[in-house]
Amino acid sequence: MKLKDSQTYKNLARAFAGECQARTRYEFIEYGAREQGYKALADIIDKIAFQEFTHARMFYSFIQSADDKTIDNIEVCTGYPFRQKWDLLDNLRFAAEDEGVESDELYPEFARVAKEEGFHDIAALFNNLIKIEATHKKEFMRLYKMMKEGKLYKCDAEVIWKCPDCGYEHASKQAFETCPVCQAKQGAICIKECAC
Repeated sequence: MKLKDSQTYKNLARAFAGECQARTRYEFIEYGAREQGYKALADIIDKIAFQEFTHARMFYSFIQSADDKTIDNIEVCTGYPFRQKWDLLDNLRFAAEDEGVESDELYPEFARVAKEEGFHDIAALFNNLIKIEATHKKEFMRLYKMMKEGKLYKCDAEVIWKCPDCGYEHASKQAFETCPVCQAKQGAICIKECAC
């Protein structure tokens, strides 16, 4: 079977569109975080948005390999989430839930179809992305819980807080509100993993 004549081809187009939309939704969240002074949080989200771009690029490469000619159009008829509003806390939760749909429902099915149709390299890509999207889900949920519980800059145990602007580090249960070296505000301080 040729890729262009397969269900896998359509699934690649759906996945490409979904990754492009996820990237844009995460850039909205990143923008909101930055506007509210959460520079370190915005930087984390920006990295995830770039990873979504990379996923889309990989899907696009497979789509382009299906035909030597220019592809004018691929019909993509499916639903995509539009739940995000301009509330940072809700958007972190929505992002975690959306990543869960990809990792738990869509990509496992797309991988199964690709394998059945004989596209083992595409099935492997979907299977690898399942793990990555699950990691994104976990990270968005971690950030959501930390923000909801007021623990973005607090921890029950002493941890190292680092200013990404100048490199100053300080061990404490709470991040400094202003960097004593470069005067960066707390939103720039790196958010640390802690058992809070």
